[in-house]
Amino acid sequence: MTTDWLERTALLTGTYGLEKLKNTHVMIAGLGGVGSWAAEFICRAGVGQITIIDHDTIKPSNRNRQLCALESTTDKLKANVMADRLKDINPEIKLNKEVFFLKDEKTNQLINKLKPDYIIDAIDTLSPKVFLIYYAMTQNIPIISALGAGGKFQPSLIKVDDISKSHTCRLAFNIRKRLRKLGIHDGLKVVYSTEPVDSKYIVAVDNESNKKTTVGTISFIPAMFGGYCASEVVNDLLAEKK
Repeated sequence: MTTDWLERTALLTGTYGLEKLKNTHVMIAGLGGVGSWAAEFICRAGVGQITIIDHDTIKPSNRNRQLCALESTTDKLKANVMADRLKDINPEIKLNKEVFFLKDEKTNQLINKLKPDYIIDAIDTLSPKVFLIYYAMTQNIPIISALGAGGKFQPSLIKVDDISKSHTCRLAFNIRKRLRKLGIHDGLKVVYSTEPVDSKYIVAVDNESNKKTTVGTISFIPAMFGGYCASEVVNDLLAEKK
């Protein structure tokens, strides 16, 4: 018997598919414009165990694109706000909440401890992003990585492809370059946009520790990146052999 709130999902997935998702563990690294929406969609799809990771607090500038960013949640930890929201959607969810900056050995330790079935990489900072991708791939853990959503305006130009086929995305270029040095040339599924970024959408900043520039964003593009990530994860999980 299906849970009432998932009865419409069950019409698409069938009972087996619903049980498959219920018994699956998805990790979402980063709860910004992409990751917050990806976590929401994964939860509403009926995934039974979710790990969310983010160290940051909500700022007023997040409100144009991040799911948890409201006037009432300003200065609260993104992970705490997201955790409350996911539990309100599915009170039975098994939720792991990690509030720290994911990098280096912490990545190894967390993945080894939790052993997720799939990872959504929605990290903004390059080095931790590459380390997470590298570790997941070398451990044969399925992962999908969201690339640059900033400076984009056209949803029709969002693509899902192997990293080796990505183009017109500066973040994709930098990730390909770093992964090649680590011996990885392909095999990573990515969500990216082929829309060029006009330089007028980028401004230099000197008040953020991990960023040298800020790129303009619009409400719907990061959410659509998150939707593409969630869709690929759910479809891949349901496509696995019974």
